[in-house]
Amino acid sequence: FDIAPEFGALLVFIEHRFYGESKPFGNDSYKSADTLGYLTSTQALADFAVLITSLKQNLSAVDAPVVVFGGSYGGMLASWFRLKYPHVAMGALASSAPILQFDDITPWSSFYDAVSQDFKSESLNCFSVIKAVWDVLDYRGSNDSGLLELSKTFRACKTVRFPSSLSNWLWTAFTYTAMVDYPTPANFMMNLPAYPVKEMCKIIDSFPVGADVVEKAFTAASLYYNYTGDQKCFEMEGGDDPHGLSGWGWQACTEMVMPMTVSNESMFPPSGFSYEEKSEGCFASYEVRPRMNWITTEY
Repeated sequence: FDIAPEFGALLVFIEHRFYGESKPFGNDSYKSADTLGYLTSTQALADFAVLITSLKQNLSAVDAPVVVFGGSYGGMLASWFRLKYPHVAMGALASSAPILQFDDITPWSSFYDAVSQDFKSESLNCFSVIKAVWDVLDYRGSNDSGLLELSKTFRACKTVRFPSSLSNWLWTAFTYTAMVDYPTPANFMMNLPAYPVKEMCKIIDSFPVGADVVEKAFTAASLYYNYTGDQKCFEMEGGDDPHGLSGWGWQACTEMVMPMTVSNESMFPPSGFSYEEKSEGCFASYEVRPRMNWITTEY
């Protein structure tokens, strides 16, 4: 947006197949592996190449140079597009693009270490509160009366059946807030203020000494889910897919296998990664098994 006018450039946003309105089989696009099989990064790159080439012809701008931009997965696509279609794009800018998060190239704990560091660098107390909350949730949620109390604390629309649902709700809030920790207000994932990690930690740090750790974590996470203040209660279990990420589950189960672990230094509960477990989980969900080394072969 800033430099396009200087270059007299046209900005084009291309929707990725299977996301948004680009459903090749309509409402049946996610029905089975037969239809989902067309959801791959290779096919998406080919879509971009075809669209860019034909667009330039239609606009009588065949000689106009093209630069592709992307962030996160879009950044990976940008760098891979430049690799695969160097005659179509003269350059690529890839931001926060984890193209080295495959095989053993990067330490598996790097993602959650980085998320934790975001919070730790704002406030050690903030980091410590989040680190402490998981065990407390498991302990209090180990019986029905505890789950009922937690459901009230978390303003759940329905009484929660599993303590893991509350953990996942917090986990998502802290992880996604770190991912969209922009210096300006934004609504890429949710409506958020500028520097949302700083704001979350301010909330935690504003509680009096001895306040309940669960109350602190819940109030901080509410910034992510309810910054505008219009949510009367929260859907903790069986909610919809607000970010349209169900397609990513398929991609992560076929080619985008990025092993992630949680180290002891992290603010999240430590966990490992096993290719076998990943494969079994994917087979249970989609009746396919991931191609573990395909990305490093293809790109």
